[in-house]
Amino acid sequence: MTRFDEAKRRRLEGAFERHLAVGLHHGAQLAVYVDGELVVDFAGGVTGPEGTETTSETRHLLFSCTKPFAAVALHQLVETGELGYDDPVVDHWPEFADEGSQKAEITVRQVLGHTAGVPYGEFDERAEEWGDWEAAVEAMEDIDPVYEPGEQPAYHTFNFGWLVGELVRRVSGERIEDYVAANVFEPLGMDDTSIGLRDGDTDDVATLSGFEEFDRCRDVGEGLGIPAADSAAAFNDEAVKRAVIPAANGIGTARDMARFYACLADGGELDGTRLLEESTVETATQTHAETDSDGTLSRPARYALGFWTGGLPNDMFGTVSREQQFGHAGLGSIFGWGDAEQNVGFAYVTNGIREESYEHAARVNALSDAVQLLLAE
Repeated sequence: MTRFDEAKRRRLEGAFERHLAVGLHHGAQLAVYVDGELVVDFAGGVTGPEGTETTSETRHLLFSCTKPFAAVALHQLVETGELGYDDPVVDHWPEFADEGSQKAEITVRQVLGHTAGVPYGEFDERAEEWGDWEAAVEAMEDIDPVYEPGEQPAYHTFNFGWLVGELVRRVSGERIEDYVAANVFEPLGMDDTSIGLRDGDTDDVATLSGFEEFDRCRDVGEGLGIPAADSAAAFNDEAVKRAVIPAANGIGTARDMARFYACLADGGELDGTRLLEESTVETATQTHAETDSDGTLSRPARYALGFWTGGLPNDMFGTVSREQQFGHAGLGSIFGWGDAEQNVGFAYVTNGIREESYEHAARVNALSDAVQLLLAE
């Protein structure tokens, strides 16, 4: 008998619909797997201010929820012995740093755990070049560490993707978007997910809206300093959607993302498809770096290898979350998580950008809590 019956499903749907009813987003999706079974697949609202009905198949920008997809590619290559977590990046990408330099000490583990010391740079602001992979590679080769490698956890907002993506290309010989499609999305049946719009894809992605102060629930101060309208405009640009940005422009659905986390929550296998060995999942999803003040986000953070871990007061895993939970957030109340103890995969996807960390953390937190409370009954 399922632990998430129809009565619980209806109660969760009520919470989901209340977020839409009060205008927190134009459209949203919520999907939950329990014990390998899709028990929730909600969709509501519209695909944009002038959009059509949001369905479970409506594709959305996933922003930083893309990072775990790219990370799994590196974990797979570690499993096959093609690189190791403690390998210096320069072992596989010699042009990355000069021999004997501080930067040459950066390891694969540090890249995955946001302790590589190169969290940001001027290439972050050159959106017109994000579609040029070689320009991104050159920027990573030119960048200098902000922090000593391995010392200060600092969220690598865009650089995580450029670094992981080029490592995958150097080691496997495949572009990151092709490798992940063939080795993550296709095997798991994540048919509506890709890194960026691919050749032949129509631009069917939900339109992003930036919610400014007069639209918000409350005044929460300056936040991260990224105007929501600017972020929406940048990522509504078709050229940006067609670029390959492995840290930020995954395109997909909540149903696909929940399936991804359900697989990892069940030890790396779902419906007979093995994505990673169970031991690799354990390594990838346990905390490797923790800080009371992240060098980029200026708040407490816990990093696994390509994932965040729970148990912090400001996270989105739920009010009573545990460090054993793992997942990742994306701008605009997008969040996915897995829980091996509960055997749950969760994903919430929206098309409304609210850049203040309090606002989107609070609403995702509410839905995470709802799922966990219903499972506990």
